[in-house]
Amino acid sequence: MYIALLYETVENFVQRRAPFRAEHLALAERWHQEGRLLLAGAFEPADGALLIFRVDDPADVEAFVRSDPYVRHGLVRSWRVRRWNVVIGGEEPTA
Repeated sequence: MYIALLYETVENFVQRRAPFRAEHLALAERWHQEGRLLLAGAFEPADGALLIFRVDDPADVEAFVRSDPYVRHGLVRSWRVRRWNVVIGGEEPTA
């Protein structure tokens, strides 16, 4: 299933993320390499972000959130996990 993770970030997020960015990107890259995180990026302006996952259980995405340094260090004001029913596009999981 596809899961959309929406972050709402704090004011001055771009400046405040600097000490945690490498750790955040390493976490995201690991999930991407594992095939669980498909797309991720900040909105313009950077008042939030969207991450698209393909996982078997939405709890996996919640585990990602709990381990994300941006969340742990208070740079994410709020977040939402939403199941996303893809109608056009997407990929079937590989065996």
